[in-house]
Amino acid sequence: MIGGGSPGSATSRGEPSADREAAPSSPSRARSTASAPPRETTSGIFGPCTTKAYPQGPAELARMGARTPWHDPGVCEGTGACARACPTEAITIEGTGRGARLRLDYGACVFCRKCVDACPTGALRAVRFFELAVRSKDDLVARHVAGGTLGANPPPSQDKVSREVRERISRLFSGSLAVRAVDAGSCNGCEVEVSALSWPAYDAERLGIHFVASPRHADALLVTGPVNRNMRLALQKTLDATPDPKFLVIAGACGISGGPFRRSKEVEGGVPPSDLPSVWVPGCPPRPEALLYAFWLALGRVEQQLKNGELPPKVGGSSLR
Repeated sequence: MIGGGSPGSATSRGEPSADREAAPSSPSRARSTASAPPRETTSGIFGPCTTKAYPQGPAELARMGARTPWHDPGVCEGTGACARACPTEAITIEGTGRGARLRLDYGACVFCRKCVDACPTGALRAVRFFELAVRSKDDLVARHVAGGTLGANPPPSQDKVSREVRERISRLFSGSLAVRAVDAGSCNGCEVEVSALSWPAYDAERLGIHFVASPRHADALLVTGPVNRNMRLALQKTLDATPDPKFLVIAGACGISGGPFRRSKEVEGGVPPSDLPSVWVPGCPPRPEALLYAFWLALGRVEQQLKNGELPPKVGGSSLR
């Protein structure tokens, strides 16, 4: 259901403690001070809490689990074991053996790693990568041929948001972004990650991103859940009440494709198609860093990393575990 209040920011719950001080910078993280301001350490009930540098600084990949599936068609034998293990049909395969056509949809993936465990040849591996948000659902789908070459003859990127629209969004909302969160029938997993954006560890308000209680005050809608039948009208009314110009951030496998509930007659199978500029954020649930990356992608502050379902080349090397 649509929440009744906005998540409070860390600063709204009290004044900062007197012993707040900048954490010492590490030589191993070479970053300009203009793009990565000093991190702050706040004393809390359970000890000190350090605000993460991302997205103005590097992400702490070493502390994240390897969950994102990465497929290497060169060593794929086309056995179909990964497709049979996938609980959401995020992986489908046509044919068997070399030459079989495999389709990997990150929008339907719940990042359970069952496909990685089931793959007998090691063609599927789990990597530490969360910058999966895209401006078009078509960019969430990788299409490979078993025994083929990775990245051979990729189709053009399906970015349907024109450059003019992206520049307008960046110009209008670069200073401050008001977000209305809409729970369209989710399991509350995504909501836990969304609420974490207000924690001192992520502190989205330092980036100008804050949540509002009314859609009439919002610049963007953050939608989670598979959109069950009881929430379809409420979602549409919320969308209509949000003033133009606006855009959507659709988070989680449920919001993108229906996730584990995609076959249920009680859900719409994700957020219905819209002509509004949209950013799609895979995950089950997506990490807070992934949500921050999605907002920055919508604002034009970062480049899209996932194109035609292909992860950046650097991910296939250093990030593998």
